[in-house]
Amino acid sequence: MNKKTLSILMRARMKPNDRPNLSISPFPLTNAASKMHQNNNSKENKSAGEGNSAPNDSGKSEREFKRVHDSMHSAIAMNKTEVLDDVLNNFSEGYFTLSHENRRKLLLALARDYDLNRLQVRELIKQYLGLEIPADKAQVSSSEEEGLFSSFYRIEWNLRHALQPVYEVLFDRLNTHPGGLRFLSILRAEILSILAEENIASLRALDSYLKEKLSTWLSPAALELHQITWDDPASLLEKIVAYEAVHPISNLLDLKRRLGIGRRCFGYLHPAIPGEPLIFIEVALMKNVAQTIQEVLWDSPPIPESEATCALFYSISSAQPGLAGINLGKFLIKRVVKLVKREMPHISTFATLSPIPGFMTWLLSKLASQTVLAEGDMQQPVTERSGSTFYENILTSEEEEALMSLPKDIATGKNGMEVMFNLLTSTSYKWIHSPELVSALEPPLMRLCARYLLQEKKRGKALDSVANFHLQNGAMVERINWSADRSEKGLSQSGGIMVNYVYSLDNIEEYAHSYFSNGAIQASSDLHRYLEPHSDK
Repeated sequence: MNKKTLSILMRARMKPNDRPNLSISPFPLTNAASKMHQNNNSKENKSAGEGNSAPNDSGKSEREFKRVHDSMHSAIAMNKTEVLDDVLNNFSEGYFTLSHENRRKLLLALARDYDLNRLQVRELIKQYLGLEIPADKAQVSSSEEEGLFSSFYRIEWNLRHALQPVYEVLFDRLNTHPGGLRFLSILRAEILSILAEENIASLRALDSYLKEKLSTWLSPAALELHQITWDDPASLLEKIVAYEAVHPISNLLDLKRRLGIGRRCFGYLHPAIPGEPLIFIEVALMKNVAQTIQEVLWDSPPIPESEATCALFYSISSAQPGLAGINLGKFLIKRVVKLVKREMPHISTFATLSPIPGFMTWLLSKLASQTVLAEGDMQQPVTERSGSTFYENILTSEEEEALMSLPKDIATGKNGMEVMFNLLTSTSYKWIHSPELVSALEPPLMRLCARYLLQEKKRGKALDSVANFHLQNGAMVERINWSADRSEKGLSQSGGIMVNYVYSLDNIEEYAHSYFSNGAIQASSDLHRYLEPHSDK
């Protein structure tokens, strides 16, 4: 694919919110698999439109399932000395011919039928517990002691192997097979898709084991840090367009700007998955830490790179759904920081301009629940009001007054929290264009956003997923920015607020350790000022 083809493809297919289907990779293992995958999809679509499928279709589906299942079994059962390439090809290519239901059925069979031999594990544990270490070693001869420990070592060795599930053989063999690592990533994406709908213990165990294997095979030492430029193949650039998850690339000019002067894009590549990034990060070279995404995406022209003092990370996206939960981003950021610092010593600040994807979900839930509790409270006798343990007026008296003072034709509600909820849930987001509404909403939104980032936690760590990612990498929360992302996505996720995280090279390891150890969140005085006057509210 050349640049002209990419341009035509983007004009024909791209819309700002278009996202690829992540449950099934759009880039199958081989051309043969691709054709079979496409043919199978067309058959499924045709079948879905016809209503009733013929009995022959059911029989054919069962035969296809049995054929792929048999090839999977052969790939596991064959000796190392036997030729595996054809068998592994039959399995990986045959997998794409299966219907969605048959893929689910096959993965469940792999999880349940090729798990541990628990009878063997129990027997080995019984043998191990039957060995006794003498209380007085002086009464045991060296030969007896050697024999005893020989028995321990033998059973321990057997136990280690017995605790490895049988499907590990399939994973290991696919990993060394051309295209196999890519295929394993696709398998895990589909496992995660099933687990999102059904909580199946055996499938969770399969996913956990495969995730652990992928984490080992995709260690930073095995990955190549590649600077993605306009001169890269169009097939690679297409993937950047398809998988940009934070700020969608709207057209070819937008893509060219993000790869041009004053910008950098870096991705992790693996030799077993050529021409396809596992994860990539976009960087803007700026004079100061940006406060809005508009100035990052649309500053024209960019400043000369020699004048830049800040490297701003404004987007990081995973291109492999099957690698979810494997923290490649941590290593990517640290390597990019070192590379940029080496290339441009005049860069002194490394920061992000990040979304806050969970803020509005948390806030609206809080407003809704507290509004209900407030209504219930008002129905009680005066002497019994505000007695609920769970009731919390999350607004200050000044914020409550400002919201209740708004004209009733544009803001309705029995109390400030209800007014705020009604304004924020309006799908038209008219409030962002009204100075009067903005004036009433900005103070509580900024204060509650600071609270959300610094105080709301899950299992001792930041509730917000992006915050947790940067904090565990050693960043500090520097600043929250009002009206930083006025897109529909930005308004729906965080009311348009974005946050700057700063990576201080001298403190990264200290901050990361502190966060891991006790959940301590490092934040600037700028953030704390939102909380100090009303920390007990």
